[in-house]
Amino acid sequence: MASLFIVSAPSGAGKTSVVRAALSAEPTIQLSVSCTTRPPRPGEVAGRDYFFVADAEFERMAAAGDFLEDAEVHGNRYGTPHDQIERSVAAGRDIVLEIDWQGAAAVRRLVPSAVSVFILPPSLAALAERLQQRGQDDVCIIARRLAAARNEIAHVADFDYVIMNDAFQRAVQDLLAIIRAERLKRAPQLSRYAELLKELQSPG
Repeated sequence: MASLFIVSAPSGAGKTSVVRAALSAEPTIQLSVSCTTRPPRPGEVAGRDYFFVADAEFERMAAAGDFLEDAEVHGNRYGTPHDQIERSVAAGRDIVLEIDWQGAAAVRRLVPSAVSVFILPPSLAALAERLQQRGQDDVCIIARRLAAARNEIAHVADFDYVIMNDAFQRAVQDLLAIIRAERLKRAPQLSRYAELLKELQSPG
């Protein structure tokens, strides 16, 4: 039985870095790659970080029902292709969706069993510093992202787990602990060890 994990955070809270480090330590989990209309940031690779598509192509995919969820974030559109989710679930492989709170809400409605995690920054000042250090946005865009962060953080109570990213390695270990705990729950364990349990319970 595969598990679906949702990880959300305001821009600059370290969501991508925490998820990448956790998946590096736990390679049996697959990262869902979203489509986006925004241009690639320095260091991003098409197909690994995002599928970068034009507005018209995104509209076509949305109209065709290709997305599990889609939303507009900071003036760009993002969508999760449902075909890769279906392939991973069919193969029994856990998958992580790295999406904003709007997408998380949409996925929870469609997949109530999804496990949702919200990553918090230690403060707005720390968030502003991280956004400035990225060197990817001008002052006006950073101001808009900080304003949006307040609204995003207001939805933290909708999530199953909350991680404080004030120490990176601890945040990574917290995410790994959530993944491991969910894997040890009764339903996935009974499914995973069905044959063994049948053998252990058979008479003589």
